[in-house]
Amino acid sequence: METTATEAATPEARVLDAAGTLFYGRGLQAVGMDAIRAASGVSLKRLYQLYPSKDALVEACLRRRDARWRDALARYADARPAGPERVMAVFDWLHQWFEEPDFRGCAFVNSFGELGAASETVAAVARAHKDAFRRYLTGLVTGAGAPAALADQLALLAEGAIVTAAISGGAEPALRAKEAARVLLEAAVAPPRS
Repeated sequence: METTATEAATPEARVLDAAGTLFYGRGLQAVGMDAIRAASGVSLKRLYQLYPSKDALVEACLRRRDARWRDALARYADARPAGPERVMAVFDWLHQWFEEPDFRGCAFVNSFGELGAASETVAAVARAHKDAFRRYLTGLVTGAGAPAALADQLALLAEGAIVTAAISGGAEPALRAKEAARVLLEAAVAPPRS
């Protein structure tokens, strides 16, 4: 998830870049504001002017990551023809994501695991991300002629693949999930037997 040259020039973008990288790589609780200050090159005073609390910064990072993650997925999948190919593209995109050297699983699941019980904001942002992903899948499966309910099943396959890939350190779970998704999609669009 890269930053544009214009964004990189702003202190806010530098803070979000640094915090996002540190939070994703080390965890929310392990990263202090001093580490973000050092990594961003933004003074602590300016950092707190931009984000009065670490909670505010965590929320901003998660919202930014959500927008970028969903945009990258949609750009990849929507470049395929509508129908089954576009649905399968979601799992191809996941496979590419899992192969990135800094892949640590889902930032929203990780954040929820760390702070979901203590932070309603983190829980709400994580839920909103998952709901948006499911809604996107719903559009893809209905565009492929399948019932909307299939999106819930595909979301579970994708989420399971994300967690399994993070734990195993390999990208193969995306391919296994894609195989299962194909079977479910084909069954959902098959004409009824008479």
